[in-house]
Amino acid sequence: MRKLANEELDRKSIEEFKEADKIPVSIFLDNVRSLNNVGSAFRTSDAFLIEKIYLGGITGTPPHREIQKTALGATESVAWEHVPEPLPFLKGLQANGYKIISIEQAENSTSLLDFTPDKSEKYCLVFGNEVFGVDQEIVSASDVVIEIPQFGTKHSLNISVSLGVVIWEFYKNLSA
Repeated sequence: MRKLANEELDRKSIEEFKEADKIPVSIFLDNVRSLNNVGSAFRTSDAFLIEKIYLGGITGTPPHREIQKTALGATESVAWEHVPEPLPFLKGLQANGYKIISIEQAENSTSLLDFTPDKSEKYCLVFGNEVFGVDQEIVSASDVVIEIPQFGTKHSLNISVSLGVVIWEFYKNLSA
C-alpha cells in the first residue's frame, strides 16, 4: 500500500467548498476557551461539509495564529459568525426551524448510539466550555441533549474529539 500524495486526494477548492451542498448541520461553540479547539472545529467542519460555525460568547475568532495552527486554512472555507449573546441567538435559530442539540451529560439525555438525525430537519449542535460544558440555560432550552457514551474512568472528552465523534455520526446519517 502507498500513501496518496495531496494532489491525489481530489480535495475541493475553497470556491468549490463554498458552492457544495452541505449537510443541514451548524455548530455552536459555547464559550470555548482554547483557540486550538476552535481551529479543530473549523477543520472538522470543513471535512464533513458543515453549514456554518457560530462562535458564542468568549470563544475566539479568526484571524488568530493559534486558530490557524489547527484549522489549516479551514477558516477560509467554512462560514462563521461571532455571537456575543448565545441564548437569544439559539432561540432565534429554533424559531427558524433548527433543532438545538446540546452535547452534554444531563438528566434524560439521549445516547448518541440511540439518536438518528432526520434528513428533513436542520440542526445546530452546541459544544461547551472545556471546564463547565454547555451553559445550563442552553441545555434547558435545547430540543435534545445528546450524550456520547464513554466506558473508561474519565467522564469527558476534549471538545475536538467530541466534535469529530458527533459530526461523523450526523454526516453518516445525513449524507447518504
